[in-house]
Amino acid sequence: MPATILLVDDDPHIRHLLAFAFGKAGLETIEAADGEEALSQVERNAPDLVILDINMPRMDGLEVCRRLRATSEVPIFFLSSRDDEIDRVLGIELGGDDYVVKPFSPREVVARSMAILRRTAARAPQVEASVQMRHGLLALDPESWTAQWQGHEVSLTITEFTILRTLLAMPSRIFSRDQIIDRFRGPGFALTDRTVDSHIRNLRRKFAEVGGVDVVETRAGIGYRLGQCAGEGAGATPPA
Repeated sequence: MPATILLVDDDPHIRHLLAFAFGKAGLETIEAADGEEALSQVERNAPDLVILDINMPRMDGLEVCRRLRATSEVPIFFLSSRDDEIDRVLGIELGGDDYVVKPFSPREVVARSMAILRRTAARAPQVEASVQMRHGLLALDPESWTAQWQGHEVSLTITEFTILRTLLAMPSRIFSRDQIIDRFRGPGFALTDRTVDSHIRNLRRKFAEVGGVDVVETRAGIGYRLGQCAGEGAGATPPA
């Protein structure tokens, strides 16, 4: 079955352009003109990806993202205006997977969306069981795309999980931001250093809430590497 894309924008012209572009790529689309309708569409139709405008009446895209992330891991692709960089960064911190600024190329949106869908498809169960990855109190299961801290599951987005898996695969290695981008997005993907930093902050916040204050370590001027994952009460201090 072709993937279903939910297009959320209060501008019908933008929805029409995107629906046409996705249709040419062989993907099905459904539409919503505001945030409340978007939440209803997700509940009724379970789309594979949500294209979500940030600036909308009644309920903006950031609030829609907050509510979706409370119950769903559906990938979210933000549409953003040129002058709201703070909102774009906040959108990534809330669990967005990518964003593009207006005016945009519909073909670019489709290409980036296809990349997100390919990563999402990798979450499907495999025939062969994968080996669980562990370091200290941290455990990742690449097959089910789940993360645990002391046996308690921590809900991560696809992007957050992939960054953490990259660090855990080589726990002694320091990864620059560019190396992190190249590892899971592919060279040349439109992901900025600031976006990587936002995902790292989000990872730290989520694990700190369950005592994992030392999951990711910063090496000033170089990049990031996996922390000790010893947690509170073991000499761990929050990373800089």
